[in-house]
Amino acid sequence: MVEIEIDGKKVEVPAGSMVMDAANKLGTYIPHFCYHKKLSIAANCRMCLVEVEKAPKPLPACATPVTQGMIVRSNSDKATKAQKDVMEFLLINHPLDCPICDQGGECQLQDLAVGYGKTSSRYQEEKRVVFHKNVGPLISMEEMSRCIHCTRCVRFGQEIAGVMELGMLNRGEHSEITSFVGKTVDSELSGNMIDLCPVGALTSKPFRYSARTWELSRRKSVSAHDGLGSNLIVQVKNNKVLRVVPLENDEINECWISDKDRFAYEGLNTEDRLTKPMLKQGGQWQETDWQTALEYVAHGLKNVRHEHGANAIGALATANSTLEELSLLAGVVRGMGSDNIETRLRQSDFGLTGKATPWLGMSIASFAQLRQVFVIGSFLRKDHPLLAARLRQAVKSGTKLSVLHATDDELLMKVANKAVVAPSQWLSFLAEVATAVANVKQVAKPAGIAEVVVSETAQAIANNLLSSNDENKGGVFLGNTAAQHPNASQIHALAQWISQQTGTGFGYLTEAANSVGAYLAGAVPANAEVAGSVLSNARKALLLLNAEAQHDFADANRASAVLAQADMVVVMSPFKQGFEYADVLLPVSPFTETAGTFVNCEGRAQSFHGVVKPLGDTRPAWKVLRVLGNLLGLEKFEFETSEAVRDAVIGQGVTDCSSKLNNSTEISIAAASSTAGLERVSDVNIYSTDAVVRRSESLQRTADAKAATTVSLSAAEFARLGIANGDFVKLTQGAASIVMPANLDKSLPSTVVRVAAGVLATHQLGAMFGPISVERA
Repeated sequence: MVEIEIDGKKVEVPAGSMVMDAANKLGTYIPHFCYHKKLSIAANCRMCLVEVEKAPKPLPACATPVTQGMIVRSNSDKATKAQKDVMEFLLINHPLDCPICDQGGECQLQDLAVGYGKTSSRYQEEKRVVFHKNVGPLISMEEMSRCIHCTRCVRFGQEIAGVMELGMLNRGEHSEITSFVGKTVDSELSGNMIDLCPVGALTSKPFRYSARTWELSRRKSVSAHDGLGSNLIVQVKNNKVLRVVPLENDEINECWISDKDRFAYEGLNTEDRLTKPMLKQGGQWQETDWQTALEYVAHGLKNVRHEHGANAIGALATANSTLEELSLLAGVVRGMGSDNIETRLRQSDFGLTGKATPWLGMSIASFAQLRQVFVIGSFLRKDHPLLAARLRQAVKSGTKLSVLHATDDELLMKVANKAVVAPSQWLSFLAEVATAVANVKQVAKPAGIAEVVVSETAQAIANNLLSSNDENKGGVFLGNTAAQHPNASQIHALAQWISQQTGTGFGYLTEAANSVGAYLAGAVPANAEVAGSVLSNARKALLLLNAEAQHDFADANRASAVLAQADMVVVMSPFKQGFEYADVLLPVSPFTETAGTFVNCEGRAQSFHGVVKPLGDTRPAWKVLRVLGNLLGLEKFEFETSEAVRDAVIGQGVTDCSSKLNNSTEISIAAASSTAGLERVSDVNIYSTDAVVRRSESLQRTADAKAATTVSLSAAEFARLGIANGDFVKLTQGAASIVMPANLDKSLPSTVVRVAAGVLATHQLGAMFGPISVERA
């Protein structure tokens, strides 16, 4: 540790720290623009000049290493004069257009100009003009004349997002930040550049000119999209969500959020919001009141139970629903005498039911410190943007990453070992890794594994995992695609055996905001024999919570067919959807209009309140289900608040639910069998994961969203069909066929066809995995 003095106060900091770090530890503010605690040092704005005793001239606090006994003055006459001179230079070319600037009111340059700027400028020449750039639907670069070249956006792209999409051209007064030769900014984390920009050069395109920052109310919330549970500040005006920015929490999302979390709010304000209960009478839809609608539902459920038995009643919900909603939905179904409730809508193998509760297996902070990581079946960057960013930082500091997947997506980080094989061969490859581990440790292989030849890649992965110890920790993780795989329980069993034998952690990179909470709420079948059958057999009455047949199921075609056969389908959704199969539409609140709890991938329960009032006659789903329980005469439906429901599920004051979670289970391993011919692998497009995201207009105009409307084929398949990029091909799965443009992906195995799931373009096709045929259209 090194002791220095800043403005008469002594502080100790580690050797190698900068003066700025010491000032931050003391709570002493030094003005700055280019410095950011999560980014590398650039020292190019010079706003943080301070006086250091015995130094002939002021030095930048962000780039001056501390030395023992150093004496620093941050607000002496010498330091203040230097800071004011820098500010004068920064404002020479600034357009001074604060009245029309979106950044006005939260602009670092504006704030510091008050304290360090002069009342008039000595600069009489013409100011420079920098032409705007179009970098996509999310970030506006309309006023780049405001840019002060702090390069925060450039460094964020390189260091955090992992891709340098912006850079600086030219030198001197001709310098400008731009994208590469007319390219757009397509990173799934790009919106963080808006937060980082200390001036109004980069602003939010969807929010632009919507409101002034001082008109907005700021309210805390939690992301309802991926499994991380990012903390948010939701900004509201006139009972409408107008902007979402990160709330810093180093243990979860640090100071970043994904573009999905940031821009999905547009989906909350769409014209297809359902605001009144609706009933289908004689084939015609009519608006009604809540009392009539709920009495109709209660009467219908009682009738079905009386005529067909309790087993004819089922419920399907997405895991983006809150803990309270899922708990009460499970209470209604079980109160009627049925066990048919399911939230794992995109899964097809339910062998783990009643045996394991998939979760990360450790804290997010611990995940970021692992030194050996093996990820199985994950579109990592798109499924888990911020976990991928954490992993990227770890890899830069020496972590070895190994991957097993069916596609070779660019992860924007160094991958030590990768196996890119068809989904039907994943079990065979894991058997190779298990055999390699068994050979090195001289233990018996898991029962059920046939004799296999261990490949170099499998041996390297085994060696990496076996090098794990207390100081060099490792982990084996299953991604969304592994959980959705037709042999998910077998993959789990082999991965678990590898983890146990190598002494590494084991867990899941969970899919949705409340995938873990769904298990705690009992929103999965308690009886393993029932699991998976909610949609395999036609039910007479089905309750749908936040689920859309064409988007949220492993086989959208079959889901639509089952729903069409039901006598009564009750759709609880914030949006007008399901007209073709529903009998009742109940408008329930999205996460911004209700209080609730999400349990994230690490088992952390995070409660939040509604940030705006429910729109029209919309009601929180937990209240709707509580009243429905009362009308059905069910017990344990006397809750007055969402907090009371939460406490009944996880206990009062409990935030860490990890003690209730367990990935470990005993499953016998069967020999793997591969599929002959072409087989499908599906990614759920990053901007198609849930109902709110799918309705965000800006997100649907991104390159990522557009990629879901094409089918990716290997070079071998392109050669066989004799087609060029963009040509149309006909895809056939079972009895269903669709026509789509083809995209060449040279990294795909020759037998793999990549088709997105969760999008309208492919919903008619069938299951997310399995045999598929391709022919020229």
